[in-house]
Amino acid sequence: MAFLQRAMVLFLVMAALRVSFATVYKVGDSAGWTTIGNVDYKKWASTKTFHVGDTVLFEYNSQFHNVMQVNHTDYKSCNITTPMATHSTGNDSIAISRTGHYYFLCGVPGHCQAGQKVDIRIARASSSVAPTPSVSPSPSSSSPSPSRVVAPATSQNNSAPSIPSMGLLGKLGMAMTVFAVCASGFVQ
Repeated sequence: MAFLQRAMVLFLVMAALRVSFATVYKVGDSAGWTTIGNVDYKKWASTKTFHVGDTVLFEYNSQFHNVMQVNHTDYKSCNITTPMATHSTGNDSIAISRTGHYYFLCGVPGHCQAGQKVDIRIARASSSVAPTPSVSPSPSSSSPSPSRVVAPATSQNNSAPSIPSMGLLGKLGMAMTVFAVCASGFVQ
């Protein structure tokens, strides 16, 4: 019975670790989203490593600012006429759901030109992390054998998913595999 309790605790810890990769980034850190204080948003963004699943938080005085998500061309020219989205609560959380660039600027006249714009770049997932291992069935039984762990075949482009870009099921599968391997150490 003690084995089951330890195994369950281990499983819950591993599952919790696998789904807790998301980070909330406050744009401009303590200064927030503003034209006061000469915040260099380009420099700010370059010091961060953004991932799919993270959240970008814009905190600002909604009487004086807003947040517009725009395309690259409009970002470069500070064009506010065709935003993809406009936020104006003063406390806007934007979830990062894909790789690539997210372009934001303040739509108040003159603010973008004064530097109140930011390019949030989400890099593609690294292929340096090994593929999620899976448990192969034991030849003598139909139940999984935690002592035989093999990596699945990779796709034709040989790129393996990184853990931060895996979906919830992939993370749970990884946690269950680690649990199975660790649990095999409890059995003597």
